[in-house]
Amino acid sequence: MPVRVRMRLRSLLNNRVIETSALVNSGFTTERPQLLVPRKLAEELGLWPPPPSALLVELATAGGPIRNYLVYNAVEVQVVEPDRCSKTVVADAIISNVEEEVLVNDVLGEELGIVILGLASGRWRFADDPPNTVRKSYPPQVWV
Repeated sequence: MPVRVRMRLRSLLNNRVIETSALVNSGFTTERPQLLVPRKLAEELGLWPPPPSALLVELATAGGPIRNYLVYNAVEVQVVEPDRCSKTVVADAIISNVEEEVLVNDVLGEELGIVILGLASGRWRFADDPPNTVRKSYPPQVWV
């Protein structure tokens, strides 16, 4: 099982808050903290239809180029665990019509302090957890 974390998302457009699991994807690389959000979740957060500030961008993927809406500084993101939460990070939202799961990019994952211990087993910890702390992945949450 890949690493999935429980996240609290707060839309900066309307303050709607949603908790969901999110896949930490080290292959999703950008220069800014970004969260790929399925369109159904974007609707729940009030990000769909895209706000006037959204940009239609073409992104490179393993399956070829795809066009998605990008909303800069759209959400506050926090990892939520039973014993603690991460710091809050402001991230861009990339709204996908194809993806069904929330994806965390490399920059956002690092800013949230996520350290992957086992790629296939889904083991992880926060960067400031004691070295013997091992956290487990959450099941996928599909937004269709």
